[in-house]
Amino acid sequence: MIAKIVIVIILAVLALMIIVNNIRIVPQANAFVIERLGAYSQTWQVGLHFKIPFIDKVSRKVSLKEHVIDFPPQPVITKDNVTIEIDTVVYFQITDPKLYAYGVENPMAAIENLTATTLRNIIGELELDGTLTSREVINSKIRIVLDEATDAWGIKINRVEVKNIIPPKDIQMAMEKQMRAERERREAILRAEGEKKSAILIAEGNKEAVILEAEARKEAQIKSAEGEAQAILMVQKATADGLRMLADADATKEVLTLKSIEAFEKAADGNATKIIIPSEIQGIAGLASSITEIVKSE
Repeated sequence: MIAKIVIVIILAVLALMIIVNNIRIVPQANAFVIERLGAYSQTWQVGLHFKIPFIDKVSRKVSLKEHVIDFPPQPVITKDNVTIEIDTVVYFQITDPKLYAYGVENPMAAIENLTATTLRNIIGELELDGTLTSREVINSKIRIVLDEATDAWGIKINRVEVKNIIPPKDIQMAMEKQMRAERERREAILRAEGEKKSAILIAEGNKEAVILEAEARKEAQIKSAEGEAQAILMVQKATADGLRMLADADATKEVLTLKSIEAFEKAADGNATKIIIPSEIQGIAGLASSITEIVKSE
């Protein structure tokens, strides 16, 4: 009786272990490919699943995350017979776990070989200079070819990047010399343009200085002429005002003659050595002298 109880307990423990071992939890961004009796049965997605003991088997656990493969540099020959090495990086994602499990024996090796052959075909149509300046074109062509070929493997090629393009040593040295010469040429051109602009600015400055100086002299002459004209106008106006006042005062001929003598006296100003007096006022001059003597005597 006790032996039967022990056997039952053992069988219960074994059954529990079998049940526990056949419970599977699929994590996020993963998928399990299940085979039943050696044939594909189903694909488990995220969640809790139960496997039939001894009948079902997890054939492959597939990660649905984006994968990145950095392939080693591949030697390729350009159209102008230059051997270069190109290092590529492929970004892909598994979209169908079943095709990925049964489509190709070694998907990573298949992608690497396909990338290498596609790269040789594309570079073989380009010269070295075109290869160095056409990375985007190369990336796009490789991605299109790989994406079409890997559809049957359940793989989606998201992106292909040419990481490095390594020319031969002698070509690298020649390119460096060419780049150095180009930089020196650009430097010489920039220096010459700077000197040219400097000379132009100096010439324009000198020109503006000469123009300003000429304009200043012109302005000074205009101001001087205006001053002289203003002075003449003022003298003429004063003379006219004096004559008008004499006329308004009804001055006699003798007074006018005396005024004329005073004008001659001012004109001489002590500097003239000879003054010619008109005959009309010579008689009046004697009269003026007599009047002057009478005034002194008084």
